[in-house]
Amino acid sequence: MDYDYLMKFLALGDSGVGKTSFLYQYTDGTFNSRFISTVGIDFREKRLIYQSKGRNYRVHLQLWDTAGQERFRSLTTAFYRDAMGFILLFDLTNEQSFLEIRNWIEQLRVHAYCDTPDIVLCGNKADLEDRRVISEWRAREFAEQAGLPYLETSAATGQNVARSIETLLERVMFRMETAVDTAMLPNRRRNFDEVDLNASTSAQKCLC
Repeated sequence: MDYDYLMKFLALGDSGVGKTSFLYQYTDGTFNSRFISTVGIDFREKRLIYQSKGRNYRVHLQLWDTAGQERFRSLTTAFYRDAMGFILLFDLTNEQSFLEIRNWIEQLRVHAYCDTPDIVLCGNKADLEDRRVISEWRAREFAEQAGLPYLETSAATGQNVARSIETLLERVMFRMETAVDTAMLPNRRRNFDEVDLNASTSAQKCLC
């Protein structure tokens, strides 16, 4: 394999918040203004170099795009446990999509790999300032209470799209490095059998 880590990230949020456009902007640098609802689940891929402690790591990202409609929830939740991080989006021009964030977080706590998964919260469609109904201070206050990093993004202009993925990657890598360091401490009854390998022998999945 020509990469060091295989990372699986999931994009979540209500239907119409811009998950598909967000991922296309990140992987292809393109934006399609025509709304096409995702049916079930789809994914995009991208390679990048991650630098940590003076070393470069080749990372292969699988970015899973999930349907936001309620009727697909039983299907998409089956993918939560295999994901290592989550991009949770709401629409800054849609009040209901913001209110539903609590429900999405609760679903992650139930179905993800642990009850404190790595999540980056994104207020999408920041380019539609004249239609905004969720203020930045309100979104940031919620994010602080939930213990989540918050970024305002635009799939149309690319604002903070790459930064949000990079922020999530940094958090996941930190969790992995911490888990490996902890496993190597003396007098610890933990071994590498407890660490799930995702790609090469150096690719450690997050431990909670």
